[in-house]
Amino acid sequence: MIIQKMHGMGIRSEHAYLAGMASIGLSIAAWATSLTAEPGVGLARADRWGIYVGEWAPTFFGLGLALSQYEQADGTLQESDIHHLKDKVQEKVAA
Repeated sequence: MIIQKMHGMGIRSEHAYLAGMASIGLSIAAWATSLTAEPGVGLARADRWGIYVGEWAPTFFGLGLALSQYEQADGTLQESDIHHLKDKVQEKVAA
């Protein structure tokens, strides 16, 4: 039901995957920022910030998988641009 609602709102599996990748980058940035912007509080606090934000990534990837399965069943899963690029390359090689 939640996945169906998210899909109805226009959220696609690609969005969730991108959010997961962004979360990984944000986790590294949060760790580095906490380490340098808060001197004297130690490495442990920076590690906690990095881990906290890093825990979002699996959630986003899980949502991406659920949305992808829903999109497959619904028939709305879009082929990625890489498939179109592959077809164009194969056409040029055949010509």
